[in-house]
Amino acid sequence: MMMPENGHRAHGFSSANFLDSDEIIKELKLSGDETFMDAGCGDGHNAIKILEDYNHKGTVYAVDIYDASIEDMETYKKDNNVENLINIEADITEGIPGVEDGSIDVVLLVNVFHGFKASRKLDEAVLELSRIIKDDGKIAIMDYKAWDVPNGPPTKMRSSPEDLEKLFNKHNLKKVYLNEEIGEDIPQGKSHYLIMFKKI
Repeated sequence: MMMPENGHRAHGFSSANFLDSDEIIKELKLSGDETFMDAGCGDGHNAIKILEDYNHKGTVYAVDIYDASIEDMETYKKDNNVENLINIEADITEGIPGVEDGSIDVVLLVNVFHGFKASRKLDEAVLELSRIIKDDGKIAIMDYKAWDVPNGPPTKMRSSPEDLEKLFNKHNLKKVYLNEEIGEDIPQGKSHYLIMFKKI
């Protein structure tokens, strides 16, 4: 499969090649007027899909630590004359500049959370996500199951849904949804899970 034009040139390969954006986004049950954030947007394919197909009246933030990803999203914004897209280069664990407390309806992280475990900054990440979501907002995390399988991050960097639930509970966030049958078909089953949290 070819890389998308704005292929994630800074960091590995795009999950667009093996995860279905529609499958993920439908899980979020968007009404179309949300303030939405694709956190760790990579090549931005999920953010673009939401802008084009799901969230016509809302605002979409695309956030990534890699400047190349944000440059590509700025190019997309300009080329397509998109007004409701805000691109921010930021390390989530150090705070996302320009995003007010309690301003985001839905934040989505696809194949991002294991990076916080790798950098030992899980608590910092959760605190920032909790800061930016509205009181009734939700944090949706899709990541690799904690299996020892060839594809994806090293096993020790993976978290199970139970691991995440413990972590988020510690920060006054509760699990409101879990789907363990999502992602790519691999010999062991479905590759991913999607879990959502809200403020208690």
